[in-house]
Amino acid sequence: SNMADEQRVNLDLLHQEDTESTDLTTNGNFEAVDGKTEPTFPGKKVQNEDSIDANQTSEETPQGDEESSACLLEEETKTESQEPVMVQSEGEIRAEDEQVVEPVLKSNEEASSVHNVEEKHISILKTLEDLEELADLNGTGKKPCPLCPEEKFKPCYSHKLRRHIQNLHWKVSVEFEDCRMCICHLTCRVVKPNQDGEQSLVRLGAHYHCIVCSATIARRTDMVSHIKRHMNKGGAKEKSYPEIMKEGGTNIQLLPNYSTPQKTETFFNPKMKMNRQLIFCTLAAVARIRKPVECLDAFGSTGIMGLQWAKHLGKAVKVTINDINEKSIKMILENCHINKIKVMFNGKTDDGDDFDDEEGNYCGPVEVTNMDANVIMHLRAFDFIHLDPFGTAVNFLDAAFRNVRHLGIVSVTSTDIGTFYSKSLNVAVRHYGCNIVRTEYYKELGARMVIAAIARAAARCNKGIEVLLSVAVEHFLLIVVRVLRGPTQADETVKKIRHLLHCQWCEERVFQKEGTMLEEKPYHQLPCDCQNSMPGKTAVQLGPLWSGSLFSTGFLRNMYFETMLHGLEELQPLLKTLICEAECTIMKQFDFPIPKKQSNQVNWRKEPDTEVTVVPLPALAAQTSVDCTPQVQDDTDEKREDEKSPVLHTTEDFAAGKRKRKNRDDQPGRKKQKQHAHTEHPPFYYSIHRHSFKGMNIPKLNKFLQYLVDAGFRGSRTHFDPTGVRTDASLQQFKATLMAHSTATHTGMQKGES
Repeated sequence: SNMADEQRVNLDLLHQEDTESTDLTTNGNFEAVDGKTEPTFPGKKVQNEDSIDANQTSEETPQGDEESSACLLEEETKTESQEPVMVQSEGEIRAEDEQVVEPVLKSNEEASSVHNVEEKHISILKTLEDLEELADLNGTGKKPCPLCPEEKFKPCYSHKLRRHIQNLHWKVSVEFEDCRMCICHLTCRVVKPNQDGEQSLVRLGAHYHCIVCSATIARRTDMVSHIKRHMNKGGAKEKSYPEIMKEGGTNIQLLPNYSTPQKTETFFNPKMKMNRQLIFCTLAAVARIRKPVECLDAFGSTGIMGLQWAKHLGKAVKVTINDINEKSIKMILENCHINKIKVMFNGKTDDGDDFDDEEGNYCGPVEVTNMDANVIMHLRAFDFIHLDPFGTAVNFLDAAFRNVRHLGIVSVTSTDIGTFYSKSLNVAVRHYGCNIVRTEYYKELGARMVIAAIARAAARCNKGIEVLLSVAVEHFLLIVVRVLRGPTQADETVKKIRHLLHCQWCEERVFQKEGTMLEEKPYHQLPCDCQNSMPGKTAVQLGPLWSGSLFSTGFLRNMYFETMLHGLEELQPLLKTLICEAECTIMKQFDFPIPKKQSNQVNWRKEPDTEVTVVPLPALAAQTSVDCTPQVQDDTDEKREDEKSPVLHTTEDFAAGKRKRKNRDDQPGRKKQKQHAHTEHPPFYYSIHRHSFKGMNIPKLNKFLQYLVDAGFRGSRTHFDPTGVRTDASLQQFKATLMAHSTATHTGMQKGES
């Protein structure tokens, strides 16, 4: 009994020590939570838990079980000896805390740096050259598209892959912060759980990768809205304004929302770069035959177009930039000072001498006016007028032809694609007085509709026109005409405005014949027999439209020369296509001489041995006559060019208002011969895919053009449609030639079947 009493006393003492130790640890934890940031000791926590377990086990043990209590005491003493209580000072605890916090901060910094330096998707690039380098177009052999799977786009050669990249990926890209998010067709890994709870890969179609949050979005409009939401939330860095942008060696200052006409008064569209290059080459070709050229940019906005003229053409032009908006005028004046060009505003010239550009050329003063475009064109006469309003230009055509000089140039840029692409038929009737429908050749139909409106405006001023250039690419339509004064020229121009008969069943078309008599059945003029074989009315009358030529071969050659002179390599493929389209010939049959670059500015001169030579401009300045038309080896092409339009003449000829004719002294009594029908390109074109046959593989477009030439027809590509063929063959002959050179696919046929 005495032994049992002593053991009970020892157990009570152990209970008191345990309760005291638990009180200490709880007080320490409380202080750590309330007042201090020092973490608790892991050794104490383990000791407290062991002591609590010991208490519970001691309470559960019966009082008479002496052997179990003795064993429990031995285990507790062992644990206390193995895990002693660690006592540390406050400084040591803080040192430990700093050592624990430092690796946490380092890991966070590393994670943020990894997030910032995260690699972008391969579809996010800065320039088209980067995309071409990604595709390795300079290599040999067939190459796959880096943004398309092989089952969608098979490996091909560099020329075809370059067109695929430009038209499919780069053309529909979304621009943001000097980068472009190209459309991607790859199998992007998006994990989605299925009904069973398992994760499976989902293959997306065409989509974009966000540069900010790496999201994948299918539609381009949704991608633009997605980027705008990032801008509103502050997730993307906004550009600092005013911003300086450089295009064609000219610096311009831009304000916020410069690409949205509804939100800014100084509109600038970077996508219209090709349009500005075409107009520059047009003015450069005109400046070589009459100097100085008084040119007007009626809608200056930022003034970039007029500044490019003054900076690169120098004394050859006298530039006037006009705009009705006062904020645009301030921007134009600021851009003139940025480019170091002398300005004349309100009859006053700013102080300082005229500046020279980097090449040492003279940059004369640029006149800036603040008035309505119709007013300035009524008050002054110009040699070159460019109209580029927002939308249609029909409201400014009468004023443009009122005071333009003889043999002057009027260029019109229209961006109302909904009208001349047959989307808003009522607007086409209201603006252009023309009835049109949606056809396979709708782009050329819209170009002829606009030219007809220009011709009627010129005829109201007793003037005629000669169409030099018609281009419909991207979202704009550019028309360049030469003005011919006199009622006779106006009458000849009006005669080329006719109605078009169009078969809605087979897409055959023909211009209605001239005549004052009304025909009972005018649709019988169509070569097809759909009117008799099909029930109801299958043909419609469209127009009035321009039935003349859309191009001038000689003028296009001069523009091509200017592209080589000023280094506009981006424009050369388009002009080559236009020249071949104007001649209606294959690219291989046309010769493009390339001058030898001896200096920054060179020119061509015809020598007696018919070789193309290079002559510096100072040597050409002393000459009285310069002909920059490139030599063509084909004799028929030379005859066509001479008969059609001798484009370049001396300055004396233009000053006198007359043109010199070839061999005029030898045959003074010879009458003016009419141009033959074969000298002009045939109107309209046929789409090789639209008229293909089911179950047949059609030949390649270039091979099919050769087949048409071998069959005795003329044929060429057209810039209006990449699958279009411009030819003088009828639709029936076109289909017969296409059928003769198509092969059967033999799909679904078993062996033994024919």
